[in-house]
Amino acid sequence: MLYFNALFEPDLKEGGFVVTFPDMKWGVTQGEDEDDAMAMAADAVEMIVRDYIERGEQIPRPSKVRGRKYRMVRLPALQSAKAELYMAFKESGMRKAEMARRLGIPKTTVDRLFDFANHTRLDQMEAAFAALGKRLAVEIQDAA
Repeated sequence: MLYFNALFEPDLKEGGFVVTFPDMKWGVTQGEDEDDAMAMAADAVEMIVRDYIERGEQIPRPSKVRGRKYRMVRLPALQSAKAELYMAFKESGMRKAEMARRLGIPKTTVDRLFDFANHTRLDQMEAAFAALGKRLAVEIQDAA
């Protein structure tokens, strides 16, 4: 699962929290209380990562948490897998045409592997990771 740092700062004028993402180039949201701010931050992180992918830019790796005002915001499982696949693809230097050839799919279908709105099957994700010399692993944890 991918987690990103979010800085939660109390909004002294309006109340609630203002949330920024120090590892990202942009992004700010807010919430009326900490739970609301966390939900808004999760939506914002998903939108920001989707934007990095759509622009063809490298997604920044999360830095270490730096203080009590920081919270880790998690991408949902499928979006985490898609973002990790995209990062591995970018790091490989492979072109989409080569990825499509290795997977036996049309070149235009490669973009769907990274598209958060497309509900890619797990076997397709596994095949895409394998084409990059990676292995997808699933981990189940107790809910906190």
